[in-house]
Amino acid sequence: MTTTAANPAATPQETARSTELFQRAEARTARNYKPLPVVIEHAEGAWMTDVDGTRFLDLLAGYSALNFGHGHPGLLRVAHEQLDKLTLTSRAFVHDQFADFCAELGDLCGKELVLPMNTGAEAVETAIKVMRKWGYEVKGVAPGQAEIIVASGNFHGRTTTIVGFSDDPDARNSFGPFAPGFVMVPYGDLEAVEAAIGPNTVGVLMEPIQGEGGVVIPPDGFWKGLRELTRRENVLMAADEIQAGLGRTGKTFASDHEGVVPDLYVLGKALGAGIVPVSAVVADRDVLGVLRPGQHGSTFGGNPLACAVGLEVVRMLATGEHQARAAELGELMRERLEALVGHGVLAVRVRGLWAGVDIDPAVGTGREVCERLMARGVLAKDTHGSTIRLAPPLVISAEDLAWGLDQLAEVVRGD
Repeated sequence: MTTTAANPAATPQETARSTELFQRAEARTARNYKPLPVVIEHAEGAWMTDVDGTRFLDLLAGYSALNFGHGHPGLLRVAHEQLDKLTLTSRAFVHDQFADFCAELGDLCGKELVLPMNTGAEAVETAIKVMRKWGYEVKGVAPGQAEIIVASGNFHGRTTTIVGFSDDPDARNSFGPFAPGFVMVPYGDLEAVEAAIGPNTVGVLMEPIQGEGGVVIPPDGFWKGLRELTRRENVLMAADEIQAGLGRTGKTFASDHEGVVPDLYVLGKALGAGIVPVSAVVADRDVLGVLRPGQHGSTFGGNPLACAVGLEVVRMLATGEHQARAAELGELMRERLEALVGHGVLAVRVRGLWAGVDIDPAVGTGREVCERLMARGVLAKDTHGSTIRLAPPLVISAEDLAWGLDQLAEVVRGD
């Protein structure tokens, strides 16, 4: 049954079992997360139900991993069918889902080759290795001297290499020493990128929209200018579209908003539809072709289950239906959120069905606002203290979205 805004059934009821399971989890789990005190048991579409039967509207969608909602019947059908046949071969062999997945994902991106991995961080690490190897073998950079330009406020994952070029102290502090070879510039500053390019620069790795940073959108023309600059300077451009891509912003890729095709697409999250981790680096042969057998790999990367689910995702995106829906509902979200500026909200940033909302400190922290939303049957996530992120599943109804935004409006206005 799909719950609608007219009958949300999301007012918290008894929470005895949720409280017990939450406390048990906290007692035996490393404290690298601080989740909201909710324990989910079932989900469908844009709604989740906890172990006590309380329903919540999901306005996070697994950081865009659940772009197509919970329990999408077509995606579940493909996953179930594949589970009954074959789940893993390793890349020592080729399975029957591999060729179509790589071909159709490559076609979606307009690229020749696909390198499948599992998590977003693995895909970013893969892109780093590929750009460095290209720099040494194609551009002619001296061994061990390759540099990659990154942006302030970035979030590309949690491996030691990646947090080494983060400026978030929570991500970085006490995890060094870090790998050299990264140069940080202010996000959205094209002149700073140009000044940072030197003879050893092999690539620029950036998000077209910074998700973890609070849905930070660069100035108009920056992404297109970066494409022109990297092409002119013989530097690879890698677009981390892990959160921003695959329909979230109203286009297939966030890069599409400025007509940009990067050298490397770095993909993840929604590619696995919230069913199985799937990521990939997609590029042309002159870039990904630098890799040779034995130089990079992953036991589970490109496994049959991942490819079956990922292929269905690609085919769903090929229709353009979900991108159009994100664009249409995004306008509703923009209109409703912009009306809150000056009424408990300092600023909003919206691109498609994705928004960053800066909360007035007089209202509370982002965490406190999310806790108040949870009490009203809405789940969202804070970031950087005073900002909350909204990323509803693309399948959410307009009525449910409006109801969820009504709850936010009442929270920030103190109604």
